[in-house]
Amino acid sequence: MNLKPARLLIALIAVVAAPAFAQNVAVVNGKAIPSARLDAMVKQVVAQGRDQDSPKLRDAIKKQLIGQEVLVQEATKQGYDKNAEVKAALEDARQQILVNALVMDYVKKHQVSDAEIKAEYDAFVAQNGGKQYHLRHIVTETAADADAIIAKLKGGAKFEDLAKTSKDTGTAANGGDLDWVNPKSVPKQFADAFVGLNKGQVTEKAVQTPNGFHVIKVDDVRDATLPSLEELKPQVANEVARKKVMAYQEELVKKAKVQ
Repeated sequence: MNLKPARLLIALIAVVAAPAFAQNVAVVNGKAIPSARLDAMVKQVVAQGRDQDSPKLRDAIKKQLIGQEVLVQEATKQGYDKNAEVKAALEDARQQILVNALVMDYVKKHQVSDAEIKAEYDAFVAQNGGKQYHLRHIVTETAADADAIIAKLKGGAKFEDLAKTSKDTGTAANGGDLDWVNPKSVPKQFADAFVGLNKGQVTEKAVQTPNGFHVIKVDDVRDATLPSLEELKPQVANEVARKKVMAYQEELVKKAKVQ
């Protein structure tokens, strides 16, 4: 009996099959785990600085992928893939992955320029620059209550003591301290009440807001100190990119047929 053809056939099968096996990390109960998944996870770990690409790392991730595949198969066997909550969660995850891929590609194709970064930083400076005021306040129910507070202050009462009666329970215990405030970051009527005051002065008249009537004291005034463009450049670039993505989303919403 001539065995040469049979041996040749086996050899050919081995040659053809080898690349297919090489494309997989493992085959678990007939389900292949592609090598690409292992490579992607290794790349992610290395990019995060958690480890370096090595046989040890690859072996650890391989075991993790096999363990995960076993659990996925068991969950599917028990019908969890048909559970309504699981299906909803899977759909949410699918949508998020798709959105992330779209956003990453959009940002890559619409690089943030230095001019855009500079414009965003200038807007930040305009909003947060200028004078800052260290404020205290006392909030009352009525204008009459506020007038009574102001009269007591003129009579020599300590602001911090009277602040204990403030409606603002969040600041009452620490003398009504609002910390440093930029006038541009608060409602205009509130800012207008203290911008003209000097260190140590109290508003002559309470200012009304939806929270009540505010008696305001200026503890101190200083020029705002802001980080330089170079210090904030990464954060500013991210903010510009975020705004671009938001504008892109709004554009798509306008074009969409929403019923």
